[in-house]
Amino acid sequence: MSLISFIKEAGEKLFNLGKPDAIAAAAPAELAALNQKAADAIRAYIQTQNLDVQNLAVSYDGASMAVTVSGTAADQATREKVVLCCGNVSSVEKVNDQLTVSAASEEARFYTVKSGDTLSRISKEMYGDASKYSVIFEANKPMLKDPDRIYPGQMLRIPPLA
Repeated sequence: MSLISFIKEAGEKLFNLGKPDAIAAAAPAELAALNQKAADAIRAYIQTQNLDVQNLAVSYDGASMAVTVSGTAADQATREKVVLCCGNVSSVEKVNDQLTVSAASEEARFYTVKSGDTLSRISKEMYGDASKYSVIFEANKPMLKDPDRIYPGQMLRIPPLA
């Protein structure tokens, strides 16, 4: 369980809560509804990725731009992918990972994409071998659909080499 930081402006645009001033001035009931709308959008996004998580629960706090996610992931890779699904969303700055795993394994490292990065360049930096880019691509499926479509601010899983 940990708190992981992300770049709030980067990522999937799953919801639009409105302007920050309007959100700050919203009545408590309206704010709760906006937070629930965001949480539902993030949960639906995770489900579209077909990640195996039992009792998945997602909440969003717009004031802190934080997502809390809990449940039981099938394995460590699934856990990390769920956290990335939550964090690689515009308007999310932190993910409070409260997931557990059924089958423990070695944790991956995380890498935040910089302008000009390619999976080959990241692979060269992380593994010392640019040709291992496919390991990074496979580790980030189904969120990544194309190895040439990454963006600055996106966080990726960098699994240990087998």
